[in-house]
Amino acid sequence: MPNSRKLTDAFKPLPRRPAGFCFGCGPDNQAGLGMRFFSDGGIVVSQVVVPDHLCGWGKVVHGGIVATMLDEVMGWTAIYLLKRLVLTKSLQVRFEKPLFAGQLLWLEASIMEKKSEREALLAAEIFNPAGERSAVGEAVFALFTSEAAKNLGFLDGDLVEEIAGIFLD
Repeated sequence: MPNSRKLTDAFKPLPRRPAGFCFGCGPDNQAGLGMRFFSDGGIVVSQVVVPDHLCGWGKVVHGGIVATMLDEVMGWTAIYLLKRLVLTKSLQVRFEKPLFAGQLLWLEASIMEKKSEREALLAAEIFNPAGERSAVGEAVFALFTSEAAKNLGFLDGDLVEEIAGIFLD
């Protein structure tokens, strides 16, 4: 079955910080995944080709990298669609088929439930080039306003302001 998942005009790119060292999406991290994100207003998607240096056995993408990709797409889904800064509280991953380095993978994530002003449940899937679902993730995210993030100190105040100016209301 050919992969029918592809970026169409319905998907608009999410703003990207011009700098940053995040392993998942940071443009300055040459060893990272370099993920970019797009949304149609209901879901957030990403396409990524995992480099060879992130493999486990042979060309199989390491399970920790699969979990990272799921976490990353869900995190940006929460930031973009819920307009909050986030930290992952829990993450569950189910591996269904191996994923291979050098292949274009499709990820999509959605909000399953906003449990409260401080917590949301999200889900994500990764599809291989044949369109077969290869991994599934669910995560609970803690949601923070810009002010709360500054007060808790998990992000530098300048970074909070930069991100808030790009993504948050």
